[in-house]
Amino acid sequence: MIDRLNPEGLRYAQAVAETKSFSAAARAYGVTQPALSNGIAKLEERLGDRLFDRSPRGVTQTAFGARILPLIERALAALDAVAAEARRLTEPGEQRIRMGLSPLIGSHLVARAFTMVRDLPLPRDLVLREANMQDLRECLQAGQLDIILIPAVAAMPRFEHRVVDVEPIVVVSPDITEATPLELEEAGKEQFILVPDTCGLTTFTTQLFQAHEMPLRTYAGEALGYQVLEDWAKLGLGSAMVPRSKLTSPEVPHRPLMNEGREVQISFEAVWSSDSPLGTDLLQLADSLAAARR
Repeated sequence: MIDRLNPEGLRYAQAVAETKSFSAAARAYGVTQPALSNGIAKLEERLGDRLFDRSPRGVTQTAFGARILPLIERALAALDAVAAEARRLTEPGEQRIRMGLSPLIGSHLVARAFTMVRDLPLPRDLVLREANMQDLRECLQAGQLDIILIPAVAAMPRFEHRVVDVEPIVVVSPDITEATPLELEEAGKEQFILVPDTCGLTTFTTQLFQAHEMPLRTYAGEALGYQVLEDWAKLGLGSAMVPRSKLTSPEVPHRPLMNEGREVQISFEAVWSSDSPLGTDLLQLADSLAAARR
């Protein structure tokens, strides 16, 4: 007899089936790969057979997994439908949209969101919560937030996505004499000060250098916030890479970051569940933000 199944293990398995990668699935859920692998191993033990084969070429479903994983997907859809219907029945007069924000989101995007919720067919209040990326993803999955605005740096399977803003990246360096553009190839020669990998900026920086097969030289320490990045750059500890809106002042010496003559930009996305009772309004809000992109 199969023991009671853990829904979290089912969701881990579904994420691996969608991403075909244990590491990508772990990033999507904001958990460590060992934690995700352990959850799937426990699920496989309860089910009695392996769901996936892992090889140097990637992750594939076993014959057993090919039969079981569609059932897992339907079971999770049913669980999500129960939660969504319960929210709809217990909060019929809900007038709020609970929006989570990465600290990397610029105030101009938040201001647009406030304007656009007032233009919905049923005007609503916008309630904001700023948190790190992992907390935002977990709260969205738990139904504690309706929509989140985050850097588009990590996949979230089974959620709706819209790119709602793009912003140029600039480099603050200790030896800037004029604001001439800095090519990415030249930036590879500099040492960068990073912030904790919670807001998405360090993930973006790392992915940017990896995508161009360039080594990322980093300062041994770590800054807590964007103001500290500027202060430490002034001290000569290294350079800082930030979205332009995160400069504390336009007068802060900085250079646009370019790649073969084109601006390097960071994308921001809205993420929400199509099963949300506010799904129609969230879709309209995200589409409006995307249409108003600068």
